[in-house]
Amino acid sequence: MGAPAFAQDVGSPTAQAPTYQPPTRIRNIQVIGNQRVEANTVASYLLFAPGDPYSEDRIDLSLKTLYATGLFADVIIDPRDGNVLIQVIENPIINRVIFEGNKSLKTDKINDEITAEPRSLFTRAQVQEDVQRIIELYRQSGRFGATVEPKVIEQPQNRVDLIFEISEGPVTGIKRINFIGNSEFSDRKLRKEIVTAESIWWKLFSSNDNYDPGRLEFDREQLRTFYTDRGFADFRVVSAVAELTPDQEDFYVTFTLDEGGEYRWGDISVETELEALNKDFLERLVNIQEGEVFNSSQIESAIDNLNFAAGTSGYAFVDIQQDLRLDRDSKTVDLVFNVVEGPRVYIERIDIVGNTTTLDYVIRREMELVEGDAFNRILLDRSRNRVRALRFFEEVEIEETQGSSPDRAVVEVSVKEQPTGELSFSAGFSSADAFLVDLSITQRNLRGRGQLMRFVIRASSNRREIDLRFTEPRFLGRNLAGSVELFDVIIDFLDEAGFRSTRTGGQVSLAFPLTQNTNLSGRYSLRSESIEFPQENQCDQVLQSSLDNTLTAQNTQLLSLCQQVGGRLSSILGYTFAWDRRNDPITPTGGFDFRFSQDVAGVGGDVRYLRTDVRGNYYKGLFPGVIASAALSGGYIRGWGGDPVQVNDRYFKGNFEFRGFDNAGIGPRVINYVADSGSTLIPTGTSGGVDGRRQALGGNLFGLAAAEVSFPVGVPQLLGSIFIEAGTVGLLDEDFQYNIVIDPGTSGLTAGASCEGVTTASVICQRTIDTLDPRVTAGASIFWESPFGPIRFDFTQPIVKQPFDDRQSFQFTTRTRF
Repeated sequence: MGAPAFAQDVGSPTAQAPTYQPPTRIRNIQVIGNQRVEANTVASYLLFAPGDPYSEDRIDLSLKTLYATGLFADVIIDPRDGNVLIQVIENPIINRVIFEGNKSLKTDKINDEITAEPRSLFTRAQVQEDVQRIIELYRQSGRFGATVEPKVIEQPQNRVDLIFEISEGPVTGIKRINFIGNSEFSDRKLRKEIVTAESIWWKLFSSNDNYDPGRLEFDREQLRTFYTDRGFADFRVVSAVAELTPDQEDFYVTFTLDEGGEYRWGDISVETELEALNKDFLERLVNIQEGEVFNSSQIESAIDNLNFAAGTSGYAFVDIQQDLRLDRDSKTVDLVFNVVEGPRVYIERIDIVGNTTTLDYVIRREMELVEGDAFNRILLDRSRNRVRALRFFEEVEIEETQGSSPDRAVVEVSVKEQPTGELSFSAGFSSADAFLVDLSITQRNLRGRGQLMRFVIRASSNRREIDLRFTEPRFLGRNLAGSVELFDVIIDFLDEAGFRSTRTGGQVSLAFPLTQNTNLSGRYSLRSESIEFPQENQCDQVLQSSLDNTLTAQNTQLLSLCQQVGGRLSSILGYTFAWDRRNDPITPTGGFDFRFSQDVAGVGGDVRYLRTDVRGNYYKGLFPGVIASAALSGGYIRGWGGDPVQVNDRYFKGNFEFRGFDNAGIGPRVINYVADSGSTLIPTGTSGGVDGRRQALGGNLFGLAAAEVSFPVGVPQLLGSIFIEAGTVGLLDEDFQYNIVIDPGTSGLTAGASCEGVTTASVICQRTIDTLDPRVTAGASIFWESPFGPIRFDFTQPIVKQPFDDRQSFQFTTRTRF
């Protein structure tokens, strides 16, 4: 900045005091040097205008304001006796951003971290900040020797090409992790508890074997949690130091620990003056026993229980203060929870951010709080789960900040959209279904309104399906979900049960909540059903022979299918009651869910039955990443009005519903028995004869139980589990049970349930086996989120089985989307 110098003669003793002169006024403003920025834009940043008195302070502030815009590399303001000349040199525009030498990091990843981009302003300060960001990015990937040199190539029209020349340097690994001061746990054990890992040649895909200061801080907390969960209440990490090796290629990481001693819980109590809360009841919720080994995680669990109890008793605002008292002489920890009512805070505003597709009201209607309501953490947590349950968002976070006053809060719901529309083609192979083809067009958030539209074409070796569904989650503007579905399904059980069924029709349903955790849905289905099988051209003769009482043994086995062949209309009215108390709708680690369904066929149509199904699941987190679950399910169907249950309405279980057995692998079936050389009846096939497993018949009742523990296996994208399952299928209608003898020399039909009297090797006794004997299997599963799609492997071993069951000791499924 240039400014006129005002001189005053102070050397002469006869100098007179200056007479008052009015300040010089600014007469005119002229801008020169600008190329892209308009002169009026420059003038808009000035703190003076023509006609204003001249002021050094305003000139100086205007200069700083122009620099702060970032538009100019240099600015000179020359007042020139009231004719102000403003000379500017504009910052160049970045034409291109180029990276050279980056091999381990993709250009897109670096671009995401820096601010420089084409058509943005070039400033040297901003470039230096970007250089530091790139270096930090390389350090996080384990390359501490990386250097970045920015270069600028000037182009016409005040543009520049910005080039970052990168020298990545070698990967800086972790040569050794040492622990000092540990006596209770070995170095090897402690290394397993932290995230940072030593560099080993065979850990090709690990990213934790390089030095990261942020990861080291996380490891300190991991060690503290590990020790305090095992009784060491005064444990502390004295220091965590990383030293670079002389060759600058690796780090030595050293944790210095002060383990302290092992403590046990002493006196545990809860203090409160809130009238609606019973002190004894609260102490029972704490679930910490005196004399047990101290475990810090139990404190957080106890606080959650106390918060929940206070919330259910009407106290939305409670402050739970914990008072830990360590007695180093007796090695005990006394704990007192003080439950006091906190200050009341009200919600001033709810802001929704991050939703680029989903409309605001779709999110707001899942919130259990609105503006003006009293702040309630429990209701906010429930709201987050409800928003997550929409499955529209990859991330959902709810944070609160102080509003316009201390008793006002602003709630911000931050979401990150994930794709909800999908056009996919999946193909794969399953050891159970042989092949799988899946073509679907799905939009789970149609027009951002939360509506579902799905069109599916699905095929496997024993199922082909076309399905079109539309769901409006707020039908008629109410908390009522309405759905319409059209379908055409072919179920092929020719190999397992000797028949194929076709279902074509539609369904309408309505669902609404009963309470916070329960809902009820009703539905009506109308469908045309048919059954066919390879020998159905013989049915006219078989049915006539049955009427004439001339049925042969060979045709008896066709009679039950012939009686069901052809088309019929099913009119079905049903409902489902659901109770969901899981702590997370996507990856639960606690709680349970329960479903009870009933369907009545016979409200018109040709089929009459009552079907009842129940299913429940229980989840319990054992350790971080380790989740135990138990499942119980069962169903019973019975005809009414004199109608038996047709084969296509029965339960066929196996495959992934009951791991360890093939499709329709358990349940009632027809077995062939023959006499061996010693006149002992054995199933055919057990001594080298024909296959002893005849057609599966399905059952009117089933029950399944399973227990499973899933856990990480230490490799990214891999999850393992061990499980045990038990189940049974049976109670076939008597109309479809028979025991016959097939003798090539006669057409006799007499035989008891045990096929007594069959002693000739050429004679076959067909027997219907229908028992509720349980089956039990145990096994392990591996889940792999591979680059080609999810793959699941199941390995099973029978514990209890029947000789005529159709077993399957290994099965896998994979699908690839492209």
